[in-house]
Amino acid sequence: MEAIRPVQRTLLRDRAYASIRDAIVAGELEPGAVVRDADLAERMGLSRAPVREAFARLVDEGLLESKPQSYTRVTPVVAADVRDAAAVVGAMHELATRVAVPRLFAADVQTMRAANERFAAAVGAGDVDGALRADDALHDVLVRVAGNHAAAATIARYTPLIRRLERRRFGEGGTCRSAGLHERLIEACAAGDAETAVRVTAEIWRSLADLVELTDTDATGTDTDPTGGDRADGD
Repeated sequence: MEAIRPVQRTLLRDRAYASIRDAIVAGELEPGAVVRDADLAERMGLSRAPVREAFARLVDEGLLESKPQSYTRVTPVVAADVRDAAAVVGAMHELATRVAVPRLFAADVQTMRAANERFAAAVGAGDVDGALRADDALHDVLVRVAGNHAAAATIARYTPLIRRLERRRFGEGGTCRSAGLHERLIEACAAGDAETAVRVTAEIWRSLADLVELTDTDATGTDTDPTGGDRADGD
């Protein structure tokens, strides 16, 4: 009986979570959109249980909001929330960079260079998804090498809140970070200069402040109850 292990439910829950999260970040599920477990379960070929579990996790992470017995909907892009998330994620990346730089191998640095080349090419082509994937791949090298599971979990939890804003601004003609800043980071990593690498990492994350300042408090422009009326405080 050793082969019979309770893994399927967890895998389905994670699959539902990743699919819904990615749709929110990509804007396929727009701020204010009402989501229903039955509808999404049918679209994903899942039962409702793992979708409900995914909803609970996404509510906890700030991508969905729920009013019991009424609705679950995608949260607006709120500047203060993005600012808070960026501060936490940036601090975790600085920590990861400080720990990782002395541990990097030449192959790790080359992986970062290749990711930055993909990033620059995607920015030039206006490929939002490609740029964000390459950006993740570059910074994930440092997170992986650092080996701090708490930092990695925090980054994974809060990065989607930031990505929604980055993706929106990129789609409006923004540059979505800087390949030049990435190059400076890579050179510091190649030289084993942890202090410079940390300073550049901090600069990369401070650049998000400009994006936050351009963002309205509510990306949808309104905060209305999807049942028809304005949402009252305390709902």
